Amino acid sequence: MKIAVTGKGGVGKTTFAATLARLYAAEGRPVLAADVDPDANLGLALGFDEETLDSIVPISKMRKLVEERTGATAGNQFYHLNPKVDDIPEKYGKVCNGVRLLVLGTVETGGGGCVCPEHVMLKRIINNLVLRREDVVILDMEAGLEHLGRGTTEGVDAFIVVIEPGARSVQTYKNVKRLAKDLGVSQVKVVANKVRNEDDENFIRERIPQEDLLGMIHYNTEVIDADRQGKSPYDFSKTVTDEIIKIKEKIDRQ
Repeated sequence: MKIAVTGKGGVGKTTFAATLARLYAAEGRPVLAADVDPDANLGLALGFDEETLDSIVPISKMRKLVEERTGATAGNQFYHLNPKVDDIPEKYGKVCNGVRLLVLGTVETGGGGCVCPEHVMLKRIINNLVLRREDVVILDMEAGLEHLGRGTTEGVDAFIVVIEPGARSVQTYKNVKRLAKDLGVSQVKVVANKVRNEDDENFIRERIPQEDLLGMIHYNTEVIDADRQGKSPYDFSKTVTDEIIKIKEKIDRQ
């Protein structure tokens, strides 16, 4: 199972992705969680300590590794488009609570498009995770839609768009669904987060097709408390974890 979790900034993508990863790991499944967000927070949400996370350099920032694998240097503009990456998860991933975390980062560019060595490296790693590994793979994507345009998530089983009760979030879901078709991904599902009351629930149900809606996570201050203390929501909020268990059961059935 290979899932890319996406959505606009601040909707709770990382909370959902981390809790889902912990749930699969609790079943004894091999789980790899990849942080593809430049503002990497997935490790804290999985339960890693800050000291370990501070020691991790995102793959996209490992200039020497990128040069070694792609053959690209300051004096060489030609490089391999299929660098060796199958050893990267074991070599550079860190394990906590049964989940192997791989911090990929992203390529920061001014202007559209990027076919730089770093981008080639990241796309190759993600393709390897999606197509060649037996693990449950959960990708915590950067906010927005740019990764869809770069095609880095081509080949995943499903996109899960985390939204909140609001018109802009719903529009993000519609845009992801449209762009996913170009990548050959037909499964685009929705998790509604920060749902406060019945009005919010009705707003979601009126705008998201029933077959695409995996479930709702209600607004819960325990998630905020967990974040403030640098803890995993999985260890801090049984209410939220139970709601995500129901969503996971629906994912498994589908």
